[in-house]
Amino acid sequence: MATILLSLNTHALLPLHTSTRTTKTTLKSLRFSHNPPFSSPFYCKHDTRLHLRCQTTTGTPSIADFASSAGQDRLRKVPIKNIRNFSIIAHIDHGKSTLADKLLQMTGTVQKRDMKEQFLDNMDLERERGITIKLQAARMRYVYENEGYCLNLIDTPGHVDFSYEVSRSLAACEGALLVVDASQGVEAQTLANVYLALENNLEIILVLNKIDLPGAEPDRVCMEIEEVIGLDCSNAIHCSAKEGIGITEILDAIVERVPPPHDTAAMPLRALIFDSYYDPYRGVIVYFRVIDGTIKKGDRIYFMASGKDYYADEIGVLSPNQMQVEELYAGEVGYISASIRSVADARVGDTITHYSRKAEQSLPGYEEATPMVFCGLFPVDADQFSELRDALEKLQLNDAALKFEPESSSAMGFGFRCGFLGLLHMEIVQERLEREYNLSLITTAPSVVYRVNCVDDDIVECSNPSLLPEPGKRRSIEEPFVKIEMLTPKDYIGTLMELAQERRGEFKEMKYITEIRASITYELPLAEMVGDFFDQLKSRSKGYASMEYTFVGYKESDLIRLDIQINGEPVEPLATIVHKDKVIFKTRHLSL
Repeated sequence: MATILLSLNTHALLPLHTSTRTTKTTLKSLRFSHNPPFSSPFYCKHDTRLHLRCQTTTGTPSIADFASSAGQDRLRKVPIKNIRNFSIIAHIDHGKSTLADKLLQMTGTVQKRDMKEQFLDNMDLERERGITIKLQAARMRYVYENEGYCLNLIDTPGHVDFSYEVSRSLAACEGALLVVDASQGVEAQTLANVYLALENNLEIILVLNKIDLPGAEPDRVCMEIEEVIGLDCSNAIHCSAKEGIGITEILDAIVERVPPPHDTAAMPLRALIFDSYYDPYRGVIVYFRVIDGTIKKGDRIYFMASGKDYYADEIGVLSPNQMQVEELYAGEVGYISASIRSVADARVGDTITHYSRKAEQSLPGYEEATPMVFCGLFPVDADQFSELRDALEKLQLNDAALKFEPESSSAMGFGFRCGFLGLLHMEIVQERLEREYNLSLITTAPSVVYRVNCVDDDIVECSNPSLLPEPGKRRSIEEPFVKIEMLTPKDYIGTLMELAQERRGEFKEMKYITEIRASITYELPLAEMVGDFFDQLKSRSKGYASMEYTFVGYKESDLIRLDIQINGEPVEPLATIVHKDKVIFKTRHLSL
């Protein structure tokens, strides 16, 4: 062990990165003659003599050498005990994507010249809206106490409509970073994501983001988290992803606190598919997490749910771009290309095993997504029907929550009845179909699934209002209800309760989270939410309120079908099912 004294004249901007760790150099002391404040990972712009005393082993590569070989280092194998699989969960706009960007940059996974905001959000739609829609994975290398670690980040969306995506990410992880805005505090989706993480028995690391903002109140937010969620905030990490404050502490906490995967590399192969997409040249590309065993390039693999087998032409890791490797073992996250042409052969939640050495039991798959909102999608040009069908099949591959079935109409022609998790999900799917597949579409009014009790004791589920049985054949109609929790400043309690009452809501509970914020719980029909409920919530609370909802069941209601006629001819796709008390209001609204 040799001790080296470095004396640097810091006229220029000096970056102090975590890459100093990656040279296997243990930082012992930093001594400044002027004690500059450390408000950012980039400082010392004035003339300061920096003395850096460190210990290093003979033959250790320099920082420049490490930077030039950073890509190869990410492919370097580490013991299973040094693998960490984690996710980032947060309410929308709490800085999750910014934190992911900074982790990629600070670990050298993405070079500064290649860096851009929302790096993992690779769809134009995500950048335009400033939200994460699709989960993404990225492999990072981090050196902690002279030992290399493989950190697999699986990014998640934040909006309530994409909670299914969050559940898929968490099922492939052992830990999660819970990011909370230090100025806004606990929001509705914060609670929902924490509960999902706890259901998966994940180690939760609490991160208070945006502490650099003038309105940040980390102490108040910590008290709020302890009271509302019940998490211990004594070891919460204070950070600013934008300024780069606290990023090293987060990386250290991931290594120290997230448990490693189980060492099951000797067992028969079992890999869980958590995402996939269709490539026009290579076919279906599958993203998976190896739970047991080992997979090598050229192996003959078997999909246990579909019963199909293929040869693994290419396997690799996502870092965040695809990088080929020869082998992946238990605990690792990667992708596979096997010339899979049928989108039905590799479904999300399926288990991959070896054809010659099949696993006895498949892995428990993901919870089946239940569509909550339905609408009809019809091509403007009837000749595009087959293109719309192919586009929906490909889109369904990496969006397992999307459901569709053929539908025909005398007015609209041939199209599809599609099911979605919510209104935003419906809007995103429509835009993706139009942008990515060059389709021009007509969308019918959104509706929900009704349950019809017929006089002959049959129960019919009806997602299309035009197919509702005639009044003489039905005994009653039940509609889906949801429990909605609204978190709001106390100034807007009255106006939000008024909104819920207008939507036939049934008051359940109100409690104060803090002195200035309250939680209001209602049960109301899902059909009343698929309109402009969310927009009204934000408008009436000036953007400060947030909401999260869960399906609770069906209840009988006094419902009728409202038919729309154009030039005296009924247009079935425009038919809706409404409550008897709202028929006049709905009719006047449609006539405007």
